Amino acid sequence: MNSQEKILRSLRKASKTLALLNENEKTALLYAIANALISQKDEILNANELDLQTNKNLNFAMRQRLKLTPALLENLASNTRKIANLPEIINVIQKGYKAPSGIDIARISVPIGVILAIYESRPDVSVQIASLCIKSANACALKGGKEARNTNLAIINAINTAFKEQNIASSVLYLDINRDEITKLLARDDLFDLVVPRGGYELIKSVSEHSKIPVLKHDKGLCHIFVDEKADLDKALKIVLNAKLSHPAACNAVETLLIHSSVADLFLSRLHCEILKSKKDFEFFVCDKTAKIPAFTNAKKADDKAFSTEYNELKLNIKIVTSLNEALEHIERFGSGHSEAIISEDYSACQRFLCAVDAACVYANASTRFSDGGEFGFGGEIGISTNRLHARGPVGLEGLCSYKYIIYGQGQIRE
Repeated sequence: MNSQEKILRSLRKASKTLALLNENEKTALLYAIANALISQKDEILNANELDLQTNKNLNFAMRQRLKLTPALLENLASNTRKIANLPEIINVIQKGYKAPSGIDIARISVPIGVILAIYESRPDVSVQIASLCIKSANACALKGGKEARNTNLAIINAINTAFKEQNIASSVLYLDINRDEITKLLARDDLFDLVVPRGGYELIKSVSEHSKIPVLKHDKGLCHIFVDEKADLDKALKIVLNAKLSHPAACNAVETLLIHSSVADLFLSRLHCEILKSKKDFEFFVCDKTAKIPAFTNAKKADDKAFSTEYNELKLNIKIVTSLNEALEHIERFGSGHSEAIISEDYSACQRFLCAVDAACVYANASTRFSDGGEFGFGGEIGISTNRLHARGPVGLEGLCSYKYIIYGQGQIRE
């Protein structure tokens, strides 16, 4: 057994150690991590600047995800404390009852075990995943993108400083290995209980194809907003601008705007004007009907490829539809099951949309950008799942737990 194998196998033991910690001990550990992130702020930010300088050729979305700032680091520390203060999630009785035989049965929450997380350009994810795993008593092995190597190593060093201060064996391991070695690990269902890929479509596709370990994932963030004929257009404009411009690189940013033909001319002209006020390099991909509106005559044509693309950039597809049914059909065909929204003052239309759309998060009169563990009150998220089994949507602490049954008897035997 080589040294890496020994270290990986030690994670199983570390998970069991975490599960035996009481709530106060886990809280103290997470607070120590938050403090270490701040006390080692200069080292982390210097490492991040080195990564940014080394990887100047990254596209806009990747650089946005890679960059750390003092404010973001403070926010990560604050969120770590929030996770620490969340209610205990492990060894909690979920339900209990007496069976006809007289035995008492209780279902209690337990950790999943050891989690392998693979992600791109998001050093903040290292903190989020480690904190959630510690709170839920799961050990984790983290593999960030090579472009964030120095930042991730600095962050993990801060986290492990906290483990040492609390005299607890570390349950967080950073895998400083290459792609081929990761592919081999994806076959090791004896070492890992769950793999979570976070990143672009190609990363998630590759992990899904090679893994023998259960995968918790979303395929794409192809999010839609439908502006209904009975929408409040001021409200709709505010929501669409937020969903596209607040963080274009996010997986919950809108990629396609569907709009009812009866309000299209007025709304789209206003939208075009508002976007170009601040984003001169913004690109629109539009249907034939939209191209007839003066503001969009020079826009690029939206085809099936465009409607299937997660841009993560300052780009937006626009399609004019004649009914709610047509909008639903488009979402069913092109949606990725992530986040979809309707803007309408018609309660019946909203209810139909909410019931008909098959996605992890479905909104009425709110931005898709709320699809986030922090915004949902989870304290953070290990990822956003479009799976239908185990966990769906933003995956917080509950999604990192399984359960077992404990049974009390008084000598009963099965007849």
